[in-house]
Amino acid sequence: MSASLEGKVAIVTGTAHGIGAAIAAMLEKEGARVHGIDKDTVDVTDSAAVNAFVDTIGGTDILVNNAGGVVGQVHHPLEDISDEEWQAVVDANLTSTFKCTRAVIPAMRERGWGRIVNISSGAGRSVSLTGIQAYASSKAAQIGFTRQMAHELGRHGITVNCIAPGFVLSNPTTIAQWESYGEEGQAKLVEAIAVRRLGQPEDIANGVRFFVSPDAAWVSGQTISIDGGHALF
Repeated sequence: MSASLEGKVAIVTGTAHGIGAAIAAMLEKEGARVHGIDKDTVDVTDSAAVNAFVDTIGGTDILVNNAGGVVGQVHHPLEDISDEEWQAVVDANLTSTFKCTRAVIPAMRERGWGRIVNISSGAGRSVSLTGIQAYASSKAAQIGFTRQMAHELGRHGITVNCIAPGFVLSNPTTIAQWESYGEEGQAKLVEAIAVRRLGQPEDIANGVRFFVSPDAAWVSGQTISIDGGHALF
């Protein structure tokens, strides 16, 4: 086991499957004590629930804001989107990131050390393949939030970075999306990826490993696309 994160306490949101589970497993392998949460254990859009959870585990050294998604929605024209549908997606992706980050900052600032990694999406740097407007907007906002918090927290020894994953078969939603494309659509998507394969959850976990490692001590406010080169096209 690597000792690079020995003694560090980490929170990873959205660990029920896929990317979040891979990130939690990687951090544990690196020596961290990991607290994984998902929607069945902590509502990360609820301030009281988030604060209570953070209080129960004491100080947090590492936070990975991975929770999010399209909350079961599919594309509709913007004029047909209700306020509630829009807010549900924004809350799942952006509001949860804000509330979890806010909860862990005091302990990180007191210790003079912290690592925050936000998991955005290629949709936040381009457009959403799902066509869900609130998803693309909230993922782009996560990137802006990353930059702003890096600027604010760097003086306290806290770095804040972001990953924009490409297409990863990581959960029932992405599997259903992939299957909906059919053979022709699937081939077209893979052809648009420079390395000609879909991503694996471990590909994203490897990016998190870098951002929380000692090698990234002077890296903050950055967003890296881990997408096999899809962003090149």
